[in-house]
Parts: sequence; structure tokens; C-alpha cells
Amino acid sequence: MEINAYAPDFELPSTTGDVVHLTPYLEKYSAVVVVFMCNHCPYVKAYLERLKDIQNDYQDKGVTLIGINANDERKYPEDSFEKMKTYGQEWGLNFPYLRDRTQDVAHAFGASCTPEPFVIDRQGILRYRGQIDDNYRDPSAVTSRDLRDAIDCVLRGETVTKPIEPAIGCSVKWSA
Repeated sequence: MEINAYAPDFELPSTTGDVVHLTPYLEKYSAVVVVFMCNHCPYVKAYLERLKDIQNDYQDKGVTLIGINANDERKYPEDSFEKMKTYGQEWGLNFPYLRDRTQDVAHAFGASCTPEPFVIDRQGILRYRGQIDDNYRDPSAVTSRDLRDAIDCVLRGETVTKPIEPAIGCSVKWSA
């Protein structure tokens, strides 16, 4: 999915038992950050507290995160929907965590790794896709807060002009 393209709509089950549809979120929020993530990836685990902090810091500004797990649970049982429910509670997730069992949504977005964030503005247009920040290992050593900067640009109605660095993480585990 290219920057400035319309984001694909989706309707997916959440670990809390409801179904999340992107369109109402776009009507409610100034920006939606879709993050492809999973249960087992060490990069996701390294970024989890930062993602929760972003949700906390931006929710009153009209922004929400939505986590989506598209990994093949047959090859990676740790990423099953049942385990997603357990992890969501254990991790104290403060944003919806959805299951893309068919992987259609991940394919439509062109997701390649976990965690990989996509910032979508209120009009449903992709404004950012890239790294969360420049140091997954050590939050105190971060010098470039790429995702936060992109969200700030979208909230100001500005174009993200900073060069986009690709997200790093584990590959999405595609089914055969």
C-alpha cells in the first residue's frame, strides 16, 4: 500500500469479543494507527509498552491504535486467537487487538513485518508506514520518534515529510 492511497476497509473480530470495523473508527478519530503485530515476536514484545504509551498519550487527541495479528496459527500456534485473548489481558492492552485469520487485511495493506504501523487520517488515506522509532532494544536510546512524529503531522493536517525508514521486526507468517 502506497502513501496517499486509501486504506482498505476491514471488519475483524477483537479479543474482547466485539467486531471492529475501520470505517466507524475513521468517523470517530482524527487518525487511526493500524499496527500489524503478533504474540510471539520479540520485536513486538520490545515495543509493546511504547505502543501502549502512544495510545495513552494520543487518545485524548483523537487518535487510536488498532493491533492486528495475521500470522498463520497452524505454523505458529503461539499466535492463535485464543492465545491472543490471553496475551491481550496479560499485556494490559489499551487498544483493540484483532484477528486477521484469512490474512486478507494484511495482504491488502502490504504488511511485511511485526510490528509495522500504518497511520491513516480521518479521510481514510494512508499517511505513514514505517518504523516506530530508531531503537527497539532500548527506549532510553531512541533519537528518532518516527511514529509519534507522523501522528503529530497528521493531527496538524501536514504531510509527513521526514524520510520514512522501514519497520523492522519478524516477518508476517503467511499461510501456504
